[in-house]
Amino acid sequence: MALRFSRRRRLVLAHAKQLPHSLQYVKKEARIFHYHEAVSWELSRPFNDLPRLPPAAELETIPVLKAVTSARVELARLEQATHLMVDPHVLLNTIPLLEAQASSEIENIVTTADALFQQAQLNESSANPEVKETLRYQAALWLGLHKMRSRALSAQVAVDVCSQIKGQPMEIRAVPGVRIADAGTGDVRYSPPEGPDLIRGLLSDWERYIHSDDDVDPVVRMAVAHYQFEAIHPFTDGNGRTGRILNILQLVSEGLLTEPVLYLSRSIIDSKADYYRLLRAVTAESAWEEWVLYMIEAVREAAAATTRTIAEIQRVRGDFVAQHRQNSPGIANADFQALLFAQPYTRIGTVMQTCGVSRPTATNWLNSLVDAGAMETLKIGRDRLYLNQAFLSTLIGR
Repeated sequence: MALRFSRRRRLVLAHAKQLPHSLQYVKKEARIFHYHEAVSWELSRPFNDLPRLPPAAELETIPVLKAVTSARVELARLEQATHLMVDPHVLLNTIPLLEAQASSEIENIVTTADALFQQAQLNESSANPEVKETLRYQAALWLGLHKMRSRALSAQVAVDVCSQIKGQPMEIRAVPGVRIADAGTGDVRYSPPEGPDLIRGLLSDWERYIHSDDDVDPVVRMAVAHYQFEAIHPFTDGNGRTGRILNILQLVSEGLLTEPVLYLSRSIIDSKADYYRLLRAVTAESAWEEWVLYMIEAVREAAAATTRTIAEIQRVRGDFVAQHRQNSPGIANADFQALLFAQPYTRIGTVMQTCGVSRPTATNWLNSLVDAGAMETLKIGRDRLYLNQAFLSTLIGR
């Protein structure tokens, strides 16, 4: 689990001493002064002078380098824990769905994890609009991953992801007059750049930055790229959710994650006010250090939480099998065991297909677990679902 950093970073971390508080203050004030000398920005005027990347600021400060070291350790632990799982596909079936729910909730599209896991086993046409939109986020994550692996992360991948999220083709924003306002007061907080040619140019610059070879740590680069994408605001809708998917794809592209199993949006929604405050602070004050530190901590916290979830899933699965091996003849079947911990909900037909057994056998396996109190059953329309409540509780943290 050794982490590899550049020689410069290792030397800075080994010999760094914090600046005196007064000197830090002077540096901050000078940074703000020079930023406003170079950039003209007003809340209600399109920010067509949005600076290109890389930022004219020191990104890898001593606090940032220390923080990113901790985040990289947690990401490495997550990778190790994922590879040691009995069935790593458990995470691929569940974490992206939880990420979809949390990222959508940031945009005030509220549904429950339980409803999403139910609907994952049913016909999407029967879902309510909030569930449908959240499920499209999950599909967009997988689409983006496929596109990125076939042709690298790009502005076109962002277009494809946003189109999937919205369920319709999305183009680069051409409509003027877009303003981002406070949800409570209606006050304008930011006015993104206008003009499709300008926006395309900014996206091309963003794309060059995420693939540049400038020795900036990948987690720091992700934080910078996320601010820039949200500041460009290239679409009429779906920018926040698209940007959060791009965060995960960038970490996969950089080799810090093998699969998109980081539940990052949960960390952001837990500090949603800080997220928007710090985004604005970069625009208003060039407060890059505070923003980068926030995003690094979100990555560190999400990686640590996912690692803990993996350990709990392993424990719950082991207890479940040991406790109910005598209650259900199906527990001896390895495919049936894996299926019960692939998704919280399952169906008789899924057991038949996965395990290659008849309907009476699949029904008997599931009902025997219901009789033993290990599972619950519920009927939704014509469908009957079987719920592994212990697994669901582990996933949603209750």
